[in-house]
Amino acid sequence: MTTSKGQQPGREREIEVGFQIHNSASGTDGSVVQAGVVDGGLHLHLPSPSLAWVVPRQLPAVPWTFTGRAVELAELDRALDYNLDDEHEDLDAPTLMISAIGGAGGIGKTWFAVRWATRRAERFPDGQLFVDLHGFSPTEQPLQPAVAVRGFLDALGVDHSRIPADPEAQAALYRSIVVDRRMLILLDNAASAEQVEPLLPGGGACTVVITSRRTLTSLLVRHNVRHVTLDVLTDVEAHTLLRRRLGKARIAAEPHAVTRLIAFCRGFPLALSILAARAHARPDLQLIELAAELGEQGVEALDDESDPSASLSAVLSASFSALTAGHKQAFGLLGIAPGPDIDLYAAASLTGLSQERVTQVLRALIEASMLHRDANGRYSMHDLVRSFATMSARHHTSSELRHAALRRVVDFYLHTAASANRLTSPHFLNDVQLDAPADGCRPRLLPDLPTALTWLDREHQCLRAARHIASVNGWHQAVWQFAGFLDDFHFRRGHRQDRLVAWQAAMTAAEHLGDPAVQSLVHTLLGDACAALDRHDEAMGHLERGLALAERHGNLAIQSRAHLGICWALSYRGEHRQALVHAARAVELAQEVDDPVRVADAQGELGWNAARLGDFERGRDACQAALVLHRIHDHHDGEAHDLDSLGYIDHHTGRHHEAISHYRQALDRYGELGHHWAASTTLERLGHPHIALGQHHHARAAWQKALDLYREQGRSSDAERVQRQLDELDHVLSV
Repeated sequence: MTTSKGQQPGREREIEVGFQIHNSASGTDGSVVQAGVVDGGLHLHLPSPSLAWVVPRQLPAVPWTFTGRAVELAELDRALDYNLDDEHEDLDAPTLMISAIGGAGGIGKTWFAVRWATRRAERFPDGQLFVDLHGFSPTEQPLQPAVAVRGFLDALGVDHSRIPADPEAQAALYRSIVVDRRMLILLDNAASAEQVEPLLPGGGACTVVITSRRTLTSLLVRHNVRHVTLDVLTDVEAHTLLRRRLGKARIAAEPHAVTRLIAFCRGFPLALSILAARAHARPDLQLIELAAELGEQGVEALDDESDPSASLSAVLSASFSALTAGHKQAFGLLGIAPGPDIDLYAAASLTGLSQERVTQVLRALIEASMLHRDANGRYSMHDLVRSFATMSARHHTSSELRHAALRRVVDFYLHTAASANRLTSPHFLNDVQLDAPADGCRPRLLPDLPTALTWLDREHQCLRAARHIASVNGWHQAVWQFAGFLDDFHFRRGHRQDRLVAWQAAMTAAEHLGDPAVQSLVHTLLGDACAALDRHDEAMGHLERGLALAERHGNLAIQSRAHLGICWALSYRGEHRQALVHAARAVELAQEVDDPVRVADAQGELGWNAARLGDFERGRDACQAALVLHRIHDHHDGEAHDLDSLGYIDHHTGRHHEAISHYRQALDRYGELGHHWAASTTLERLGHPHIALGQHHHARAAWQKALDLYREQGRSSDAERVQRQLDELDHVLSV
């Protein structure tokens, strides 16, 4: 059997379905003859190609408002250059380059892919194919691969008479046509790897770009796929998008409104585009009115019933609909969880699932681009996606289920905070009896102080939100206990306003509970929080009410604590002589109830206030006695406070080397405890004995560290004082 000569290389593949076979039999069936007896040679004659090669140019237009994505565009450029230009010594032949663009619905995957393809069109001289696979369309069902293949064959100019009926044969013909051609194939909005794989050409000449809301894991496993995830736009890029759509003058006329619009959208491209389109269609509409509408309606303001593709809820609903029932429920619960993000442990309690199962659920939501996981293992949603999740929770879960989930996660934070408090403040509130956690709640038992402080830092906003949820739901016991278990942490880290708000909420809860012991303790600690913010009248009012309640009910322990609180408040105001009276009474009461740690705390305050009055010998004796007790009972925070006071006394009695030693020991303890607030004050004091010894550079180093910490903590008056000291020192050194 022979074929006609002179065909171009590869052309046989293009027209193989047009073969005609001739022999001595007279019957034919289509283009094929079945011969009974063949005499002589069988000759196969290929017809001359009747079709000219069609170069498809199917890319849609890029919106002229497209902005940003420089890093991601460059990443695709590098992948293309590597695949087309470099020689790969480790590969037998060039491999098909596939780039998968991932991200949430509305994040701008399609326009990003089209933008890149348009910029690099010269690298694909044989054309560009484009198909919307409708994987997550609010109006269309996912496109069958066979339909996409048939559309590609039409775009490639294949005559209908040459297209076989069998879908697999059509796919084979498509691959045969494109295999050696330098083409781009853009598969947009894919639902799954199974939808995509029949559309992948063989060989390495083509480049494929896929966009999908779902991570196409099996495709990543089986093929040479570079995955690029799109995130939100920066504020600058968002501003550029609005300016291009609305014009410089309109943007410049309402800068405050523009800032509010950008803040609401948080860089979400679809949301920005919807707002820009509405404002453009109504040039008489002030942008501040649009911002006010967003403030009132939230994410629902971005809906458009007449055009689902321009409706954020419709776009997100398409992703939501593809989830399983269990994943939908978890997605909704994550939307109502306290705080801006959540870790695996809290998510397990929120959902009532085991850690193994919740890990699978969270991974599925990430793969669906409905959830993000950061490098610290924390899970979060974009604000607009979270608003949609909250709405889905209201519509798809019962109020009983939501209530139970919130109770579990609040109990998780409360009981884990109690575990942290046992490590950060082992002598405070550790005799408080907690209610058993709700069924399905799995609190953490934190192993050591560094782990506890790390957990508290990371969960700070979530703890604050959990306490608020407890307040809203009337879980009064949890509300005041949150304030208590977080008090030491708030004090160490300088979260003075959070501390005040927590104890104010605790006061409301205590009034509902009607327990005199709780009420007197909360009044006392609320007084502490007020004093730390220089709200002295409020502080003394709460402290005196706490003391009166404790006296009325004969609670000596809380009486001692209230006297100590009054001592602190008076000391803050410089009323050291009166503070001494309350410190001494606190010592007496603490001794009556046999509380050695409280005795040590009160003796430390007695020594400090005596020293501030110039009675350094009495001050030293009291602080040394407090130091011994604090060390015996492993109260490291009290120990550091005593060392700081002894450093002050040493410096003011001319014992500067001893002062430096005591201050440095205090700083070591504060460092171990993560007590940044107290450490900054000690650093400032450390500079003075260095100055007295002529160690100016050491003084400068200590004051510079103190200045940096004061600024971080928002202590402006302290920072100004230290800055003046540094300026004076620099002047001395320059003379």
